Parts: sequence; structure tokens; C-alpha cells
Amino acid sequence: MIHRLLIANRGEIAVRIARGAHELGIVPLGIYSQADADAYHLRFVDDALCVGPPAAAASYLNTEAIIAAAKSLHADAIHPGYGFLSERAAFAAAVIDAGLIFVGPTPEAMATMGSKIEAKHCVRKAGVPTVPGYDGDERAPAQLLRRAERIGFPILIKASAGGGGRGMRVVDTPEQFDEALQAAKREALAAFGDDAVLLERYLTAPRHIEFQVLADMYGKTIHLGERECSIQRRHQKIIEEAPSVALTPELRTEMGAAAVRAAQAVGYVNAGTIEFMLDEDGSYYFLEMNTRLQVEHPVTELVHGVDLVHWQLRIAGGQPLTLEQDEIRPRGWAIEARIYAEDPAQGMLPSIGTISQWEAPQGPGIRVDAGVCNGSDVSIYYDSMLAKLIAFDSDRPAAIVRLDAALRDLCVEGIRTNVPLLLWIARQPQFRAGQTTTRFLDDSFDASIFAPRAVDDATLLAAVGGLLSNGWMPWRIGDAGIPLALAFGDAERTVLASRLGTGRWQLEGALQGECVVTQRGELVQAQLGELKCSARIGRNHGGFLLHRDGETLTFAFAPPPSTEVTHAAGATDGAGTIRAPMPGKIAKVAVGEGEAVDARALLVVLEAMKMEHRIEATGKATVGRVLVREGEIVSAGTALVELT
Repeated sequence: MIHRLLIANRGEIAVRIARGAHELGIVPLGIYSQADADAYHLRFVDDALCVGPPAAAASYLNTEAIIAAAKSLHADAIHPGYGFLSERAAFAAAVIDAGLIFVGPTPEAMATMGSKIEAKHCVRKAGVPTVPGYDGDERAPAQLLRRAERIGFPILIKASAGGGGRGMRVVDTPEQFDEALQAAKREALAAFGDDAVLLERYLTAPRHIEFQVLADMYGKTIHLGERECSIQRRHQKIIEEAPSVALTPELRTEMGAAAVRAAQAVGYVNAGTIEFMLDEDGSYYFLEMNTRLQVEHPVTELVHGVDLVHWQLRIAGGQPLTLEQDEIRPRGWAIEARIYAEDPAQGMLPSIGTISQWEAPQGPGIRVDAGVCNGSDVSIYYDSMLAKLIAFDSDRPAAIVRLDAALRDLCVEGIRTNVPLLLWIARQPQFRAGQTTTRFLDDSFDASIFAPRAVDDATLLAAVGGLLSNGWMPWRIGDAGIPLALAFGDAERTVLASRLGTGRWQLEGALQGECVVTQRGELVQAQLGELKCSARIGRNHGGFLLHRDGETLTFAFAPPPSTEVTHAAGATDGAGTIRAPMPGKIAKVAVGEGEAVDARALLVVLEAMKMEHRIEATGKATVGRVLVREGEIVSAGTALVELT
């Protein structure tokens, strides 16, 4: 039996495991880095210790420090969560060698399935189909290129260790192969400590289908149906659902049996996930096994009524599985949306900062697994996922409607999030019809959809109503009326409001007519003739925030009129200065001073939130000065390269 459990992780998964442990009467214990001293997950553990500096390599990946913390806190078991050390066989072995229970598979099973190369060798012997490709011993770039040419382009280069889309590159032509190979190996080494890669034929439009498995110590293995995770960006899932519209009962039975065989092939114990690619012709191929709890496990829990964290802890404590395969039937539909600190208008660049407001939706069929709260800092050191929003209902159309409403109600201020993208997906006819593949975003996503736009009359009406209701006017002239000059981006719109009575105003200027305003808490409702709008409103430094339809808009107060207006041009560094779009570490400097470059030429590789970002030349130029070096930590806006 487990009595005291150390959770070797952070964020929402640490919160989820701590809650599950409490429910079983197990004492949850935590760890944190110096950057996470005030982190949200620490509120859910009975005790915690710092395991190192902010960088994950020195803290959440520090095996010795974590085991020392477990000993100091008198833990008898360690749960790794997902990410970090969750799929490191050496960590599992070190935990067991320290006399502790590891909540997960054996180190041997983890080592086999943790290597995509070894995993493919293993499941083939169990009769599970695999994607055509190359996973042999040849490692030299020239040899791998020859193998890729035999398989045929497009080709997928994939890190053998780890997951989450890191260390993966799609290559369309032989000319792109070498650079993509080096980038994949470099990213894999940074993320997993192993730069081994394999090659696979790139399936151009498959579905990503995975099966949840559970196995106890006594030889019993079952699956809990499938999840579809086809909607991805940068090979990372952002929407997951259970069950899948693509599977017939017969195909579900066949793929589920293959998943069980794959797990049994390595004597797997505890919770794991077998991932498949389902091709357009109905063929399916083993992709990999995740030897841990998955990010998307809540959809399986809701559809099957099974608590996977509870079962992980029971199995690790020696209890047998009491679930029977023929009893496992999906009931209803669940869809999960991952909330990331990323800006859809800026090519999904990570957003760094402090969350000034976090308000999660509530209601029937809504579950939010969050790792943040008001005041949480989002830093460069860790993954950009903030939370998971899960909607459950009797069928898929009803679950989509519930998801849409919940995303609209989610309020996040202080940083940018991908909520506008998630809402856009939820409203796409292709998604609603269940006709999505892994190419959905590649074929449909256009960042310009989310670019800053002019404020429409309904949004302006909500902003005016909020200001009038709260009395947030920075200046006024006499008693003739209240001039509201609002700036949104580079545009200004002015409205003159004269009071008619309680909650009633006469508007002139950009909006005209009699306006009725009501407010309940932060929710403002305004009506001007047939025009109606409701939104949440809150103060901000020098202005205010308006949250509407899943998006937070920032307004500023335009300056008051003056007879002594002066104009001064802002200082600029010139078009030739290339700057960092976000904080991060310089992973590679690709150019030297005096070098001629073309448009889209790689200048610098910036590593932030565990992902690499290419910084490219905007046009033909000559490199004047290189202002950074590899390994250097830079802040947003730091000058990287000067082009002449």
C-alpha cells in the first residue's frame, strides 16, 4: 500500500494527481524549482521541497535531488506525471533502487517502449502493423539520407526517445534533409538527452487514434477504448475526444486487441497508451507507446466512468484489476481542448507574463484541469500549457456546443492564449462533421484570421457601457456630457455620453442613440436600439480590458484635447535589426558577420518553452553584426543580428 506519494512534476498534472491521492487517503507531497516557489500546484500537497534552480535540467530533471526530496519527506512512492522524467527508464530504476515504489511500468518495459526504434521491433513480433520506414543501426547523415530516398519523400524524422512533437521534422525534398536532421537531433538531445532518430514514411492525411490500456501485476491487461487526437500543431495535440467518429465497432475491437498485444509484448504494468495512425484507406499502424498517464486522459475518464489516477495508484500498490474488458463501453462523448499560453495572431508564439485574471467556466458537463490561477507567472522554462478544458455530453454535437460555450466563458488576462484558435476550431464545419485529419490545421489555419482588427460597434458599445457603469472616465469637460475617447491599437473612436437617468444614456459620435446599461459584477450588458452586447470588463494600467467571445481586448484612454500638442517620433533601431520575439535561450547561431543571406535564411534558433523557433531574414541582406552567442539567455526584444 502507498501511504505518502511524492509527485515529481508541476502544473495541472501535479494538481490532478494530488487530488486523486487525497481521495484514496494517500498523503500527496510535492517538489518545485526556485521559479515555482509560489506555484499553484503547491496548494494541493501536504508538504514540498525545492529541488533546484529554474531550468528543468537542474530541478525537475534532477533525479538525485528528487529522490533525496522523497526520502526527506518520508515518501514511499513517486508518481512522475507526464513529461520531465516520466518516461526515463533510468529514473524509474533509481526510484526502485532507493527502496521506493514507482507509479508506472517496470524500467525494462519503459526502456523498450521509450525507444521508438525498440518499440517498433517489439510490436512487430506481436503482429502489430508499423509504419514503413527505417529504424536500423545506421546513424551517419549520408546513410540516413540514402535510406530516406529509398522510402520516398515526404519523410518524417522522429526522435527515438520522448514525444510531444519534439525532435520531429517533416522533410519534403532531399535538399532539406540535412538541416532538418540536425534540428531534430539537437531538439531531441535538449529535450530527452538522446539524439537518436528514426525515419518513417510520412502519411499525408491520417487520423491519430490512441488506445488507453491498463495492466496489473498479475498478467491482466485491458483497454478502455480509443481517443482521437488528430487536430495538432507542430505535432502536438490541442483537441482530443473520445470516442472517435472514424471507428466502426469492428475496427474498434481489432485495434483494441492490437493495443493489448502491444502492451503484453513487453509485460507492461500500470496505465499506458498505444498510439496508432489510421490511414485514409482504413489501414492502421503502430506509432508509439506512451508509458505514462496521458495529457488527454480526462476524456477517457468521463466517457468510461473510470478514474485512471486511482487505478495507477492501486496497481502500483499491488491491487489487481477488477475491470473486465466486456464491461468497457463508451457512454456519451467528451472533448478536451488544451489551453496554451500562445498567440494565434503571432504564429503561435509563446506568451510570457503574469496572469492577472483567471476565471474558469463552470456548469454541468464541464471539467477544467488547471495548473494556474490569478497571479501565476508563465515563464520561459516550462511547457506553455496552462490548463485543459473538457466538455462532456450525451453525444458529439451536444459536447461541441458545450465546449464552445465553455471556451467563450473562460477568461484569461495578462497573457495571450490560444482560446481564439480553439473557438475557431469548434465552429469549423469540417470539425463539426468529424472530418478532420492531422493535416486539418496545416490546410486550414491562417494566422491573419486572428490578427488585431478594428473594433466593431457591438464591442465598442460594451466598452462604453462598462466605462459608464463603473465611472472609469479619466477626464471630462464641464457637465455637458462625458467624452469617451478610446484607443484600440492605432485607432481611436470617440463617444459623447449624456446621462438621461439610472442606467440610461444618450450617445453621440461613433455611437448614436439612447443606450441602456446594466451590470452584474464584472458582466456588463448594453443595448443601443437593436444592437446588444455583453462582456466582462476589468481595469488595466492606463486603460481597461474587455473579455468577449473567448478573447481579451485591451483598450487605452486617448489623451484629452490640448492646445499645446507636440509630436515626437519614437526611437527606432532601424529595419535591419532582428530582435527576439520572446524570452529564450540561443540554441544556434547560423550566420557570421559579413555573410550574404536571402529572404527566409536561418539566422538564429531560439529555444523557448521546450521548443525551437527559427529566426529568419526578412529579405536579401548582408550580416553586419551578430549580437548574441549560443547558450545565451535573452529577453523579448533583445537585438540578435544586424542586417545591412
